[in-house]
Order: sequence, then structure tokens, then C-alpha cells
Amino acid sequence: MNRNNIVLIGMPGAGKSTVGVVLAKKLGYAFLDSDLVIQSREGRLLHEIIEAQGVEKFWEIEEEANLAIKAERTVIATGGSVIYGPRAMEYLGNYGRIVYLKLSCEEIARRLGDLNERGVTLREGQNLEMLYAERIPLYEKYADFTIECERRSIREIVEEIAKISFA
Repeated sequence: MNRNNIVLIGMPGAGKSTVGVVLAKKLGYAFLDSDLVIQSREGRLLHEIIEAQGVEKFWEIEEEANLAIKAERTVIATGGSVIYGPRAMEYLGNYGRIVYLKLSCEEIARRLGDLNERGVTLREGQNLEMLYAERIPLYEKYADFTIECERRSIREIVEEIAKISFA
């Protein structure tokens, strides 16, 4: 299987979609946002799916949507909770290089604002700091490359990914 896709993972607010669009333009790749794929398949916004069906069911829906992605020479921005779907992560890793966009919890909190509106999958009683602590080891586990994004411009991040993706 050809690994000519770039799969961006990281916390909500890390800049996966923003970086993904700019990176795709720079490389002449297509761009795909898996959150938009989910919304299109389900006919609802992410937070509506989570409210109606709960966090765990949302993760199943997300994994199925990611398993259905067929792409070549595409930058794929995944949802922050993609790492809860081991089959999808294996699938995405088989045909793309997985790049983790790493940011501090403080910067994520500053960027996010209202977590429910953003469709962030928090379990009952869970806050952003707990979610961050739970997810970081999973992002690190699946990443082929980790890009430190703290206090860096979109252009700097894109340049670094473009260099490593063809190394």
C-alpha cells in the first residue's frame, strides 16, 4: 500500500485543519477533513451527534468514517478523538505518514473556548486537563513524526512537515 498521504493528529484546537489546508496547497495534494466527512455521513454537526448518541457511540461513528476514507496524495486532518479507534489508526497509518501536532494544554484551552460547541468528546466529569493527559500517550503512540507547534507560525509548521514527509 502506498503511504503517500499525510495524516494529521492532535488535540482539538491544535491546528490540524488550518495546517492541513496550507500544507495541501504547498504540496499540490488534496485536503480532507474527517470531521466534515462524519458530519456529511450523519447529516448532523459533531456536537449534535455527541449530544444525541453519547461519546462512545460517536467514537464508533468516527472510526467507521475514517475506515471508509479512500485517498491518494491527500492531507487528512482527523478529529482529535481519532486515536480512540485502533482499527482506524492502523488503517490510516498503512497509507499515510501520521504527524502529531503537539501543543501545551494551556494553549489548547486558550484556542478552544466552549468545548461543547467544538464537538470535543468529554466523558462525564472529565475536564480538558484530564482529556489532555489521557490522549497525549495515544498521539505519541501512533505518530510517525511529532511537530512541536508552540509559538510557531502556520508557515513554519507546514515547512517542517513538508521536509519530513519526503525524507
